[in-house]
Amino acid sequence: MPKAFSSEVDAGSREESASKRKSEYDVAVVGGGLLGSAIAWGLGRLGKKVAVLDEGDITKRASRANFALVWVQSKGLGMPAYTVWTVRASEAWGRLASELKQQTGLDVCLQQNGGFHLTLGEDEFGQRTELVKRMHNQAGAADYKMEMLSASEVKKSLPLIGPEVSGGSYCPLDGHVNSLRTFRAFHTGFKAFGIDYFPERPVSAISKSGGEFRLTTPEGELRAAKIMLAAGNANQTLAPMVGLYAPMGPTRGQIVVTERTVPFLPHPLTTIRQTDEGTVMIGDSKEDELDDRTLKHSISAVMTDRAQRMFPHLSRLNVVRSWAGIRVMPQDGFPIYDQSETHPGAFVACCHSGVTLASNHAFDIARMVAQGALEPELVGAFSASRFGGAGAANNSGY
Repeated sequence: MPKAFSSEVDAGSREESASKRKSEYDVAVVGGGLLGSAIAWGLGRLGKKVAVLDEGDITKRASRANFALVWVQSKGLGMPAYTVWTVRASEAWGRLASELKQQTGLDVCLQQNGGFHLTLGEDEFGQRTELVKRMHNQAGAADYKMEMLSASEVKKSLPLIGPEVSGGSYCPLDGHVNSLRTFRAFHTGFKAFGIDYFPERPVSAISKSGGEFRLTTPEGELRAAKIMLAAGNANQTLAPMVGLYAPMGPTRGQIVVTERTVPFLPHPLTTIRQTDEGTVMIGDSKEDELDDRTLKHSISAVMTDRAQRMFPHLSRLNVVRSWAGIRVMPQDGFPIYDQSETHPGAFVACCHSGVTLASNHAFDIARMVAQGALEPELVGAFSASRFGGAGAANNSGY
């Protein structure tokens, strides 16, 4: 056999062998926060061999800034499909909480008996009323069952509201959970499903060769048949490596927590909730600044002042801790779910509402990734192609 021909055969055999070689993992999930954990847990639930690559506690986790709401009302103005997706998540949360408790023994303390957005003064009440009308008038939107209530009607459910409360909106689909316990439950579930969790393994490069993805980390290379990018704001850097686009616009938020007190808040509010442990969380800020190392006490003062005007008895409680955190936020505020045409098997997920949408991520997104394709309706609504421009065009091939 001529030497040149022999080399070509050897090369072809090596390529065929590489293409047939089984990857280390069925799916590598990049990002170990609540978003990535929900998807990884869902994949493990389906029997997939999964690796979770996490930057570790050094990263600016969105989980530190979340308010633990399972929230429907007022989401989706300008994108009716998001109202449908959010209602779907709310309705599936009970199933998720039940499965997590059955598997891990951990109660995530889901309370889903409706939530309020309170207004102070007539101007705020009028603005909220107008928003509710616009939400109801959106063609193709889900039925939120959101309604405006007067102060006297609100008082029937929240008897300790202050005299400045002019009313507010109510949605029976809203609720809240213990988000830290939810996060722990997902990670406890990892062990039961045989999911490999790798902390302090940030991904610096991604390539595709021999029909598999190769992810470069400080501890070496990891191979997987598919990848899901769920790394929050870092998706903006990672997505272009596999022909995807994830334009992000992160914001900063501050949270204040009081000492424990007797139960007084039977429903969560947009900006105030009483946890299952009895503390009161107050979160009512959105800042463009992205430094989470310091607090702006002027902002905390405004937040706590509004909270006391809604519930005057809060003035008697001590603040036990407060902090700032960086929130994950796509540029237009709506989720991004996409799959790559140039690198088949690569997916990206970005969203602000990691708690609310956890059930959809665990049950629906995981199923689609396992099957190898996102549903056309999902891509049609949430693809980054909606942003236009050169970056979005990359997803269609380049």
